[in-house]
Amino acid sequence: MRLDKYTVGEYSPGAPLWQQVAWYYLGAPLVSSYWILSYDFKCWVLRSFGAQVGKGVAIKPGLKVKFPWRLVIGDFVWLGENCWIDNVALVTIDSHTCLSQDVYLCTGNHDWTSPTFQLKDTPIHIGESCWVAARATVGPGAKLGRGAVLSLGSVTSGSLAPMTIYAGNPAQPIKERKLLSHPSDLSVMDENSGGS
Repeated sequence: MRLDKYTVGEYSPGAPLWQQVAWYYLGAPLVSSYWILSYDFKCWVLRSFGAQVGKGVAIKPGLKVKFPWRLVIGDFVWLGENCWIDNVALVTIDSHTCLSQDVYLCTGNHDWTSPTFQLKDTPIHIGESCWVAARATVGPGAKLGRGAVLSLGSVTSGSLAPMTIYAGNPAQPIKERKLLSHPSDLSVMDENSGGS
């Protein structure tokens, strides 16, 4: 391949240059800051740059977002320390989903058959009530069904079935995810386990 011939083709970042510059030098440092701990303020900054952000979203320090105008976040989403949302294409994270520490979401790829290493961008959709565990990687085009779990350090670019736990690289289903039917069941579990 010839990297000196590389171009992005018809791809566009999706925002004018002034907005991109303002994001990189002002917005991004505020959102990733370890000094600013207010979730509400960080959500406000993301919204100011075009992100759709629901209520009750928790943003831990170190979050990196490539393009906030290509980010949709539902309600009560948790974004852990040092998550990297590398969203050259749209990333959608549905409500009540947790991305743990150092999770990497990557929407960009390259065509290794192309002499010019052509850019390929494909959206990611993470469904409601999913958990992407620490240091897991979600690749271009991935779709996580409602309640899916991608375990510690695992990697996927495919579709994960709802209410299924996946592990490995590439991630494989290991068992069904079962939830308690009601929060009051937690107290029953504590009683049965002697409170441990």
